Amino acid sequence: MNSSVNGDRRGTKPMVRRLLSAVLGMVAVAFLVAPPATALALPTPKAFVSNLDLECFKTNTYQPPATTLTLRHLNPVLANLPVEQVNLGPREQLCVPVAKNNVQPPTPALDFIKYVDLSCYRITGTSANTSLVLNHLNPVLQDLPRKQVAVNVPQHLCVPVAKNNVIPPTEVLSLVSHIDLKCYGITPNTSMNRQLSLRQLNPVLVGKIPTQSAQVTFSRQLCVPVQKAGDVIPADVLNIVRWIDLEKYDIVAPAITPVTLSLRHLNPVLGNLPAETVTLTGANQLAVPVAKNGQTPPG
Repeated sequence: MNSSVNGDRRGTKPMVRRLLSAVLGMVAVAFLVAPPATALALPTPKAFVSNLDLECFKTNTYQPPATTLTLRHLNPVLANLPVEQVNLGPREQLCVPVAKNNVQPPTPALDFIKYVDLSCYRITGTSANTSLVLNHLNPVLQDLPRKQVAVNVPQHLCVPVAKNNVIPPTEVLSLVSHIDLKCYGITPNTSMNRQLSLRQLNPVLVGKIPTQSAQVTFSRQLCVPVQKAGDVIPADVLNIVRWIDLEKYDIVAPAITPVTLSLRHLNPVLGNLPAETVTLTGANQLAVPVAKNGQTPPG
């Protein structure tokens, strides 16, 4: 009898080992085929553009290496304007995302907006010679009236950068790396004449630049979306960036302690340009979202 029991025990051990091996195998397969973490969904064009406010800071002067770019317009209202070549002149501004009057952009738009940092370089070119009707999109400024402006010569090209090597998450990078804005001088230079509280949204500047009250004065530029030759923009991203129209106003803001940062270009066309050191010496403009000729972003 003892030999029979021992035999049963000896037969049971391989069976247990096989069962345990099968269970461990199924667990391993489950880990291998487990679904990935949910990707961050792109916001609608309306949600993203309507909540995109950028505070623009004067910078120390920096001249990038000789760079010639071919630009074409993306917004349907300006599709008739010709393709134009420009040369990058000196950097004059860094524009960073802010919330106005403590009204924070909704998610998921906020997850993308807080990484929109644009470095602005002086350019020259041909006058757009175009008249447009602008209306404000941001909820804080909805009560401001429509106005007609003449769009004149280009003055700046604002391109996406990362600060202090803080690179946006992959889904965010796929959008913000394709935001290129060509800024034209506009007339008349009407005054908004409004006091706004501006709070930093980008994680690099939160804590470095305090929330400030700024007096918004005269409009100066209209910044419109363009595509640089060689930049391949995915269709879903193009459907957002083509609607980014920002009107720049002069502001009077409190002095800041100068902030020094490193900048790295995010757009692939400018990826070969060296890193830049920038010192922010004070805010001088605020860029706010507008629609042209009543054509508002979808969504």
